[in-house]
Amino acid sequence: MAPSRQHPADSHDLIRVQGARENNLKDVSVELPKRRLTVFTGVSGSGKSSLVFGTIAAESQRMINETYSAFVQGFMPTLARPEVDVLDGITTAILVDQERMGASSRSTVGTVTDANAMLRVLFSRLGKPYIGSSNAFSFNVPSVRAVGEMTTEKGGGKTEKRVFTRAGGMCPRCEGMGQASDIDLTQLYDDTKSLNEGALTVPGYNADGWYVRIFTESGFLDPDKPIRKYTKKEKQDFLYKEPTKVKVGNVNLTYEGLVPRIQKSFLSKDVDAMQPHIRAFVERAVTFSACPECGGTRLNEAARSSKIKGKNIADACAMQISDLADWVRGLNEPSVAPLLHSLRHTLDSFVEIGLGYLSLDRPSGTLSGGEAQRTKMIRHLGSSLTDVTYVFDEPTVGLHPHDIQRMNELLLRLRDKGNTVLVVEHKPEVIAIADHVVDLGPGAGTAGGEVVFEGSVEGLKKSGTLTGRHLSDRASVKSAVRKPTGVMEVRGANTHNLKKVDVDIPLGVLVVVTGVAGSGKSSLIHGSVSGRDGVVSIDQAAIRGSRRSNPATYTGLLEPIRKAFAKANGVKPALFSANSEGACPTCNGAGVIYTDLGMMAGVTTICEECEGRRFQASVLEYRLGGRNIAEVLDLPVAEAVGFFGKGEARTPAAHAILERMADVGLGYLRLGQPLTTLSGGERQRLKLATHMGEDGGVYVLDEPTTGLHLADLEQLLGLLDRLVDAGKSVIVIEHHQAVMAHADWIIDLGPGAGHDGGRIVFEGTPADLVAARSTLTGEHLAAFVGGGRKAAAAR
Repeated sequence: MAPSRQHPADSHDLIRVQGARENNLKDVSVELPKRRLTVFTGVSGSGKSSLVFGTIAAESQRMINETYSAFVQGFMPTLARPEVDVLDGITTAILVDQERMGASSRSTVGTVTDANAMLRVLFSRLGKPYIGSSNAFSFNVPSVRAVGEMTTEKGGGKTEKRVFTRAGGMCPRCEGMGQASDIDLTQLYDDTKSLNEGALTVPGYNADGWYVRIFTESGFLDPDKPIRKYTKKEKQDFLYKEPTKVKVGNVNLTYEGLVPRIQKSFLSKDVDAMQPHIRAFVERAVTFSACPECGGTRLNEAARSSKIKGKNIADACAMQISDLADWVRGLNEPSVAPLLHSLRHTLDSFVEIGLGYLSLDRPSGTLSGGEAQRTKMIRHLGSSLTDVTYVFDEPTVGLHPHDIQRMNELLLRLRDKGNTVLVVEHKPEVIAIADHVVDLGPGAGTAGGEVVFEGSVEGLKKSGTLTGRHLSDRASVKSAVRKPTGVMEVRGANTHNLKKVDVDIPLGVLVVVTGVAGSGKSSLIHGSVSGRDGVVSIDQAAIRGSRRSNPATYTGLLEPIRKAFAKANGVKPALFSANSEGACPTCNGAGVIYTDLGMMAGVTTICEECEGRRFQASVLEYRLGGRNIAEVLDLPVAEAVGFFGKGEARTPAAHAILERMADVGLGYLRLGQPLTTLSGGERQRLKLATHMGEDGGVYVLDEPTTGLHLADLEQLLGLLDRLVDAGKSVIVIEHHQAVMAHADWIIDLGPGAGHDGGRIVFEGTPADLVAARSTLTGEHLAAFVGGGRKAAAAR
């Protein structure tokens, strides 16, 4: 019998990448097996994200977009083709990243998954009394009532009046927000000034801006009269006037009172998703309280009146998801059996993925990056799609070692459905389950961008690469711990799931707060410690930056550099900013020319005038320590530390900032490198370096190991030790066992998540925690320090 030949369609089992040059990649070529789990490793900044997200996923997305009509493409972002010679065998890519979700305050955990929609259908079928279709239970749909006339031709033409109604579930008082807002008018304007004198104190409402021009040129107000002298009608028009068409110059615009304009532009967004200066304004000017009509449920009275087994839909959404899953499991209604099956599967997926402690009414903007990523996974676990490529960015962020095993099972389940799974990850527990490993390096930035190993996990351990050498590292518990210099008292903490927690946090030492995801760590520290005087809090919120932003501008480093150049050359500092007077006039200081090609992807070309240096030729003639400003901004941090530390260019203010950047492991970054080219881990550490310069006696760090390679832990732990030795108190919320082992004192919360957590289950030294093994954290830490090679970080 002749041997069966492989069908040609089955031969496409590889994703081939040849000559990838995105960001710092140096002609990278790899072959990735399809329908397998591939993990990408390497130090932060080695090129992992550039290869996975910037090349493979970006080209997949670009090719999908090209299948749409030209009309549809006009509404979509134009994506340039990645810098790569050959990209063959790619499939549809689904990105599951750590971007926070829900800029809208109406976005909840239930609405971003299918859970809320299924619950609404369930209540429309089984709820008593019956109040309407599923829309009647939606806080995003208002109730509408209208009167119209209908003409019927039959029987000689007859006109009759009809009342048309659509039942929605939105609370009419708060419009589905769940909160009533009260605006402090004194925070909106200075009533001693006129509009032309800059009376408005709202962010973005500058005296010469468009918003203010509409007020001053509308004809409703006197722009030169102080606001306190307005007549009653002028005050009404200024604050509350309904939208009205006006002409400003030769442009038709809409005039609207200041209060409704602010409600639309600021209060319709989720406060936690706002930029810091906008959030500060909103927190200062607006008081939020639960809506008195709906009690914060967002739903009108009719929606709250319909119940199943004594619970309305608001009660169901407020339940912890693990409890809601049990409640749904107790419903036995053959008429909606398929719906109940799907709802149970979705809720059980939340529990499996370690998010059973959430509730469906939790605003999605309040989720951490790790929680947001896992919530996005829920959509894909029940998906019928196969043969697609799932791309994950550190899916274990925010996960306790106890939960990482469950995450591994979910990644393998996606693979076993016939999908290609690509994971960027540093945790050895995830690397261990890979079918294929791609290790990038050997270093970071310009020292990285090469594939140093490709193959199996066992091959990686024997490869001698930085990742391979550190894969079996284990920390040892400190034999001696520092003595505290005092305590910070927390009494009766009850934020979120905390159960009136009393705890004394030692000062002058390294304190690590541990516990499973959802146990109450962040609620305790950010709710009861972060707001105190002298506390510098460094949270997980991502830093954002345009293509003009770079490490020098973000950290404030550029300011002392500009002043040093100005003083040395006897000119003004503005000349040494590419965003100000010194900018090249051709490219406006961008260094490149962006050409918009309409429906096609835009083209970026190096500016011929300044050759990418961003400054005018006359500015580059001024020197400091033998270098011009463009050459200084091209220096790596490590080299710049020496440059500004001694000699003619000695600048103590710049040197201090650079040393902090080097301390957090960013010595390879160039000062003028665009922020858009930095990885998530690099941005987190840049933020850490910036905040370390703030005056404070207590530093609070939220998972500083995010994005850190195993080899970088030694540097981070050394940094924490230096802070403590300098007389600071350091409190770290962390899941990494090496950081726990290095602590002087551990506060462990639990024993579980959600309402099963919120209590202190252990306080003491790491050695005592390992000896007792009385908590989940204790068991995992004992297992971690019990085997493997000892890490240099813990010595």
